Amino acid sequence: MARTKEFDPDAALQAALELFWRRGYEATSMSDLVEHLGIGRASLYATFGSKHELYLKAFDRYGENRDAVLLRELSQPGPALPAVRAVLRRFAAEAADEERLSGCLVTNTAAELAPHDPQAARRVEQRWDYAETLLHSALARAQAQGELSGDRDPRALARMLLVLMQGLRVAGKASSDPARVRDAAEQALSVLD
Repeated sequence: MARTKEFDPDAALQAALELFWRRGYEATSMSDLVEHLGIGRASLYATFGSKHELYLKAFDRYGENRDAVLLRELSQPGPALPAVRAVLRRFAAEAADEERLSGCLVTNTAAELAPHDPQAARRVEQRWDYAETLLHSALARAQAQGELSGDRDPRALARMLLVLMQGLRVAGKASSDPARVRDAAEQALSVLD
């Protein structure tokens, strides 16, 4: 007869996500995870596999949650350009927030793991591709609705905004001046006029 788990795997995954997000992959040891999650090492390995596997599962959860928010924001009926502007301003506000020290897990993973971890790099690219596709779709819709000039390239604009959004996360994590990210976002938004 199989034993039932003495912990909630879903809650444990969320707790691991939060710890990795706050501390990073390298700075989080298995001992840290055992202590933070309140789960025995053997149970942790049996449920999630290695630290790396747990990190990738936590990253996937983070990405799925963030992707759902972005999809909801950018696929609302009606004018599309205000939604794009709101997304960029949200990214800037989150980056400028005093609690910003965790940054963005996708951006953090791109900097910490992607250069030497093909699995992490692939997941980062997937998240970026998804965000770029949503931005491109919203900008193409804005162009079709007459909100965006016909001579603009929605794909190139989507890529520029994606790179800016990731840069906002990095600058917000490292800068003590919240105006830096807010001003950068507003300047980028002027390109959409």
